[in-house]
Order: sequence, then structure tokens, then C-alpha cells
Amino acid sequence: MIFKEKQMNWDDLRLFLEVARSTRLVEAARRLDIDHSTLSRRLRRFEATLGTQLLERNNQGCVLTPHGYRLLEYAESIENTLHLATEQLAGHDQRLFGQVRLGATEGFGTFVLAPWLADFCDLHPLISVDLLPVPRFVNLAKHEADLAISVERPQTGNYLLTKLTDYRLKLYATPDYLAQHPPLTSLRDLTQHRFIGYINDLVFSAELRYLEQIAPGATVNVRSTSVVAQYMAARRGLGLAVLPCFLAHQSPDLVPVLEGEIDLVRSLWMIAPTERRPIARVAALWDALRASADDNHAFMMGDTRQMAGLRGAHPAPNTVL
Repeated sequence: MIFKEKQMNWDDLRLFLEVARSTRLVEAARRLDIDHSTLSRRLRRFEATLGTQLLERNNQGCVLTPHGYRLLEYAESIENTLHLATEQLAGHDQRLFGQVRLGATEGFGTFVLAPWLADFCDLHPLISVDLLPVPRFVNLAKHEADLAISVERPQTGNYLLTKLTDYRLKLYATPDYLAQHPPLTSLRDLTQHRFIGYINDLVFSAELRYLEQIAPGATVNVRSTSVVAQYMAARRGLGLAVLPCFLAHQSPDLVPVLEGEIDLVRSLWMIAPTERRPIARVAALWDALRASADDNHAFMMGDTRQMAGLRGAHPAPNTVL
């Protein structure tokens, strides 16, 4: 494949990159803020310029051809080089700027990262952060985010990673639920109770199969892919739920059950594609989250209900979560 270098420009590559990542013209056009018919026309013109087909169109969207995959590698390399060059050439201005997208597990993203990010944006007003708290793995290979917080350590891929923090989970219920159901004095008593948990065939990680560990064969009356939904159901007294302490401690309605016998600990990993980690704004967020996790070890392990803010940020109201 021979590219006519004098006729290729970054704007064409930028459009191609967005379509390759979105896989759908309409979605790519929305992100680029142009009409999808204009985007389609410009892509076809780009392909004609190169003399090769980059995308195959079908009812599901766009699929890269072998030549498209080859160009994607070059385009991503150019994109990363431009990001780094922009930061280095603007080195006389030490203010960090730009956009960072952070993916995370739903509960941690919603109840822990969101407050930390508020502090981070207060410290770095020229950086905008997109937070994706979702009940699934964030796909860094498809460029869904610059950073991700995951309950599993990736085994493959060109990533930099660090163990962000351990966190504790306990079994919780409301006092009203406990008062209206048989007493709980040992694990054997769990067979007489209702549970709230994940949908077995939709659990995205084996690390979330808590009930198989503490109460195999338990009766689960309320199931959800969302830990936040499980938390809300537990607050309404619909059953027992295994919840992270950082989430359950948001509510005075929930109390731990069988504390001496049920004590689960899991880990969160922070991951970034190797080529994205050196970008200054990504590195700044990485370091800030690392510091916040260190400062909040007791909170994440359920030893305190008080979450510490980001170092250097304006003091938060003295509120017990």
C-alpha cells in the first residue's frame, strides 16, 4: 500500500480515527460535531486519495479492512506524538490543560472517584475529566478511556498499571429487616434469609461472585448488574447484600451482619495504555488518584466513614459520609 503523503492531512486521519473507534458513522459524526453524510463523503474521498478501502460498511456500522487496521496503527502513533508535542511546546506555561477520560467500576466511580475528581478539577481548572462509572470492564484497547480502574489486573496488553487500593466488603441489612426475620448468629442462619445480588450470567468478573463464597445456594430475590441498585434495594430492606464498605457507609440505614465471620477483601487496579500514560494531564490524574487512594486506606477498608479529599484541594465540608 502506497500513501500519497503530500495529499494526506491530519484532519482526514482524525475523522478516520473517530470512526474506527466509534464503529458507527452516526456516533462518530456526533462526537465530531458534523453531519454524518458529510463524514461519510469525506471518508470516501480519503479512501479515494489513498487508493484503498479502509472501512467496510454494514447494518451494524463500520468494520476496518486489513489496510484500515494498518493505517490505524500509524494514525494512533501520530495522534500521541501530537499530544506530547503540544505539551512540550507549551512547556513555558506550566498549567495543565486538555481532556482526560476515566473509566471505573460503577460504585467506586460514583461514590468515591466523583468527589476526588471534583477536587482534581478544582486544582486543575483547565483539565476536563469525563468519568465513566459503568458495571462492566472499560475497553482501553478500543480507546473508551485514557485511564481505567478495574477489579481485575489485566493479563495481556500494552499497559502500565498499579494496584490502586484494597477495599473491604461486608454483609449488610437494615435494622428493620433484621428485626422482622430470623436471628443471624452464624453462617448457617443465612439459609433462612433473602439476598440481593448480581445476575449470575451477567457478572462481568469472578471477583464479584461473593455469595458463592459466603452463602452457596442462597435465595436471591433481587438481582441487578448494578451495585448501586443493590445498595438501594438493601436500603429499602429487601434483603441482605454484600456491599463495599465505602458504599454501604454512605447510608445510616445499613448495618453490618456477622462481622466476625464475613470479611471479604478485593483490590482495584489503575491501568493506562503505555502510550497515554506520559501525557501530562493523564500523568497528573494518575498521580492524584494514587495519592488519594493512599490517604483513604482506612476509608476503603471500612475502618472510618470519613473520606479524605484530594491533597491541595480546598477543604471539603466536615461531613461524615
